[in-house]
Amino acid sequence: MGKVEAITIGPGCEVTMNFNLRLRDGTIADASEPGEPLIFTMGDGSLIQGLELALFGLKVGEQQTLEIAPHDAFGFVDETNIHLLPREEFDPSLPLEPGIILGFSTPNGTEVPGTIMDVEGDSVKVDFNHPLAGMPVIFSVEILAIKPGNTGTSD
Repeated sequence: MGKVEAITIGPGCEVTMNFNLRLRDGTIADASEPGEPLIFTMGDGSLIQGLELALFGLKVGEQQTLEIAPHDAFGFVDETNIHLLPREEFDPSLPLEPGIILGFSTPNGTEVPGTIMDVEGDSVKVDFNHPLAGMPVIFSVEILAIKPGNTGTSD
């Protein structure tokens, strides 16, 4: 009789996927580990919106690779997120070299990454923009499983 329509990714779906996020030069920025796919719910904030949008409508077994522009990926560099901090606020044993990414605690207790840009005398220039801000990224996915939102059924 009639063929059952395959589930497609939409809002609230639980998605299991392998993924790879790389830069144009081939540098891998993030990826799922072999045998350890990413499992998340669409809309839960696990992925940035631009990456989620790339998944809408995909089905189990489908693969997709596409380039995502900075405004849909990690945004653009915001100069107000670059700060000079006193060198004395850093552990003396830390290697403060340009390109090093350190975790910083905000006043509300969350941790944010900061990239050391330069050490100028008693000051350290730190960029608190996302390390991929301003860069297009290439997002490759393989959809392994989809569970519809709130129904408890699976593929």
